[in-house]
Amino acid sequence: MNPELFLAFLLITVVLILTPGPVVTLVIATGATDGVRAALMTVLGTTLGNALLIGAVAFGLSFVLASSALLFDVIRYVGAAYLVWLGVQLWRKAGRGAAPAPARGHVHAARGFVVAVSNPKTAAFFTAFLPQFVDPALPAEFQLAVMCAASVLIAAVLDSGWGIAAGLGRAWFVSPSRAKLLGRFSGAVLVGGGLWLSLARRPA
Repeated sequence: MNPELFLAFLLITVVLILTPGPVVTLVIATGATDGVRAALMTVLGTTLGNALLIGAVAFGLSFVLASSALLFDVIRYVGAAYLVWLGVQLWRKAGRGAAPAPARGHVHAARGFVVAVSNPKTAAFFTAFLPQFVDPALPAEFQLAVMCAASVLIAAVLDSGWGIAAGLGRAWFVSPSRAKLLGRFSGAVLVGGGLWLSLARRPA
């Protein structure tokens, strides 16, 4: 792994996974309505779903790179532009509403798995995101596998934190002002990261 690229990957990944989306919203709502245990069971399901989805993305990118380095570069630059666009959208929509709490009586892990694996935005995001941190001087398959594993692990830890926090005191963690601040901070990081990644010179 390239230490500089991998550190940047870890920092941006943490910020972005902290940003409330369908999975985080589900975990928070479950924790607030059904308690910490239910939230953690939901995280178990979302972790399995994320592993399947992100793993499929990494496998596809490995296949693309093996077939055409030029196509992989095209994906990388288009992806950087997509990350900037996502950052702008995050900034504009920061703090706007939240999804309603899920109904009781469902199997939490199964529901978490379905929400995670059926989210097309996750697949699109990681297709754009992962190529930005691949050092062409090193084996791409190994780098993608490590980033895939790191993403799933980071998501599991942070989603668990959201679930525990929601179970213990949802109002403080999901207040509109804090949600807006987090959304805008995440948007700024994504825009800055996309611009930096599009301009950064890859090691030869």
